[in-house]
Amino acid sequence: MSLPVITNEMSDSEIEQMMDNARNASNFLKAISHEGRLMILCHLATGEKSVTELEKLLSSRQAAVSQQLSRLRTEGLVAPRRDGKAIYYSLTDPRAIQILDLVYDLFCANK
Repeated sequence: MSLPVITNEMSDSEIEQMMDNARNASNFLKAISHEGRLMILCHLATGEKSVTELEKLLSSRQAAVSQQLSRLRTEGLVAPRRDGKAIYYSLTDPRAIQILDLVYDLFCANK
């Protein structure tokens, strides 16, 4: 992998595209940078979960789980599905799985 380097030969549109990419990456990373949201994504990586299931898995209150799910939904990382009174969430962005795999390898594997 080679990282891009800004040079004097780059056009304004190329630099603008790099800035847009950096902005998108920053927003994505901010969305997953909270331990509660990161744990929610880890649980959803194994499949769809209800809010109640997530509450139990995280040992957290419904209000806290809902707040984190709202942020993940706003960022387009998860999507809700209603079934009667229950709301189920699933991952919608494949980049989340890629990041979770990398985070696991860097921070969890072989510890």
